[in-house]
Amino acid sequence: MNTIRILEKDFVPYLSASDIEIQIARLGAELTRDYADKKPLFISILNGSFMFSADLFRTIKFEAEICFIKLASYKGTKSSGHVITSIGLDIAVKDRHVIILEDIVDTGKTLATFLPQLEHQHPASMAICALLHKPEATVFDVGVNYIGFSIPNRFVVGYGLDYDGWGRNIPEIYQLT
Repeated sequence: MNTIRILEKDFVPYLSASDIEIQIARLGAELTRDYADKKPLFISILNGSFMFSADLFRTIKFEAEICFIKLASYKGTKSSGHVITSIGLDIAVKDRHVIILEDIVDTGKTLATFLPQLEHQHPASMAICALLHKPEATVFDVGVNYIGFSIPNRFVVGYGLDYDGWGRNIPEIYQLT
């Protein structure tokens, strides 16, 4: 993996595709252990989590359902501080075990905005599974239950994560130089 350029910014290799695959297999095994008899509903938060969600969903070994919602709070390399819902939840969650799939949890603002809306619908339980977590950046403690990687507070792209819409198709994760 070499340095790449996306728009006007340079990024260096951070996490390889094989490292990501290993962590997703681990997360899938943990979820299988914890939810095998619960028929949970996975809620994937678009756009960034689409690759993570697809790969993770293939690793689970139990009956489950998945749906997608679209929440956004980033503009460029910074959080805008505002969460926008452009595709909402269209499946009832009452009395369901819900697992929210996130590509990355940094400040926690997106989930802190969404979780109360979800709790209002009375799920049986809720858990958060994130590929990446930035503990140094966390402002809103949303309680991430399953974490692929804890990373420093650096801007990253690839494997579904983007910079202004670009870089999502890169199979590895790169960080801003």
